[in-house]
Amino acid sequence: MRHLFLVLFLATLTRAQTPLAGPINNTAGRTTISLNGAWHIIVDPLESGLDAKYYRNHKPKDQSDLVEYDFELSETLNVPGDWNTQREQLLFYEGPVWYRRTFNYQKRPGTRVFVYFGAANYQARVFLNGEKLGEHEGGFTPFNFEATNLLKDGENFLIVEVNNLRRIDTVPTLKFDWWNYGGLTRDVSLVEVPLVFVQDYFVQLARGKQSEIAGWVQLNGATASQQVVIEIPEAHIRETLTTDASGHATFHIPAKLDLWSTEHPKLYDVALSSGGDTIHDQIGFRTIEVQGHKILLNGKPIFLRGVSMHEEAPFRDGRAFSPEDAQTLLGWARDLGCNFVRFAHYPHNENMIREADRLGLMVWSEIPVYWTILWDNPETFENARNQLRESIARDKNKASIILWSVANETPLGEARLSFLKGLIDDARKMDPTRLLTAANERHYADPNTQVIDDPLGEYLDVIGCNEYVGWYDGLPEKADRLQWKINYNKPLIISEFGGDALFGNHGDKGVRWTEEYQNNLYEHQLAMLKKIPSLRGMTPWILTDFRSPRRPLPRIQDFYNRKGLISSRGERKQAFYTLQNFYRDLVKEGK
Repeated sequence: MRHLFLVLFLATLTRAQTPLAGPINNTAGRTTISLNGAWHIIVDPLESGLDAKYYRNHKPKDQSDLVEYDFELSETLNVPGDWNTQREQLLFYEGPVWYRRTFNYQKRPGTRVFVYFGAANYQARVFLNGEKLGEHEGGFTPFNFEATNLLKDGENFLIVEVNNLRRIDTVPTLKFDWWNYGGLTRDVSLVEVPLVFVQDYFVQLARGKQSEIAGWVQLNGATASQQVVIEIPEAHIRETLTTDASGHATFHIPAKLDLWSTEHPKLYDVALSSGGDTIHDQIGFRTIEVQGHKILLNGKPIFLRGVSMHEEAPFRDGRAFSPEDAQTLLGWARDLGCNFVRFAHYPHNENMIREADRLGLMVWSEIPVYWTILWDNPETFENARNQLRESIARDKNKASIILWSVANETPLGEARLSFLKGLIDDARKMDPTRLLTAANERHYADPNTQVIDDPLGEYLDVIGCNEYVGWYDGLPEKADRLQWKINYNKPLIISEFGGDALFGNHGDKGVRWTEEYQNNLYEHQLAMLKKIPSLRGMTPWILTDFRSPRRPLPRIQDFYNRKGLISSRGERKQAFYTLQNFYRDLVKEGK
């Protein structure tokens, strides 16, 4: 009976239609006022701040008035940034932290203002001038609240309670293998727009067509039909649309375009105008499809030479967030020979996506449905669905993203399958132009045969699979005798393989934790993978070492996962060059 309820519940949720409701799209193309910088903070492990009304920012009225907090006297943290690596005592901290930022603002007639957050991990309550603006759950997607009526001329104060406490009903759940960085980890800004403005839009090639742009535009604030103009000057396109009473309009426009590809990542300036609002975006146009075992970019077969990545800052500890971080990390992926990156296991910051667009790196984008979560809990499903919706809403116009992933390493079960089918149905309705994948389960049919027959594969376009032969599964030489059986006539991406090595730790290739062992593992793995007929890509685990509390081995791990091909300080291990040479050979072979 419980399963029947879940199926019926998921069926009602998957009826959502475009346009997507959600945050303002493309804040980079709008008038913004940065609220980044030093914010005063109060650490609140017992969450007493709600009862004490920290959000009121009270000051004692006189010397006898009792107020037991003071933001002005409290320490500061930089935003964007995580609290774990800015304060040594907060390295393992999980719980609420209150942030306060004061700013001056002058109100202007005919202008609406939104407070926009690139992300806050994990749950945020937002207050402006003592009044609640709203709440958001999910640590890796943007959100905003309208602040027009609460802003004052002169000084204002914004207070945010951010809580990264893990819960069993959240997405991700209690156990995961990366650092639970807390805080306002991405940009915070005020966004100014006219009374009626272009809130969202979807401008991409129609599925399977290289000479037709199709999509939709959504106005916010419109109470009657309005005109919207779409312009792509370089492609000689200027089209006028008329919205319906809700501000929505769809379009199909013939176009002759220079297509985006990994060798030629062409981006066009696209302008959308309505009334007093004009928004510009840099958009690439390309098709992505599957045909049997093939993945086709612009109608031509490709092999995805990739690597997995966490949102881990290069050279310093903590979350990556800046354009410079993106340039460094994706530059390393390019040096490796990649044309593809897997952003695991959550949506990465928008600077990473824009840099991938610019460099011509294709992207696997994922939501944190990871390991075992509460598959039969409707609230957990709605949480996952909302994170998927917000991820697609933010990045649906980015040419680099070719794959939406709905899950990673989730154990088999009827409730799990119903849960993930619901997400897949939603994703197809939200974005019919891209491919869907997930890291599927696998098993041994006999000691020498790995089988991928996860029932989830039936509903996906591309089969992903993680395997750790040579590290968690035997020694590297085991790969030499393995055969793979894939029960789907679909492309396969081996989305994880690898082993740990501490940079500079050398020894015999049979000694774990050495660069030689990791390199030997890669040599055996690559030889095995090259023999799989349906293999169309790989994203070894992982580009750089990253923090994880699950990895305590002293002097080796020290709370880092050491499977990186590059150390956390940018030093390249032996296996980096082995994979680099393998990818160079694939290019010579025309892959």
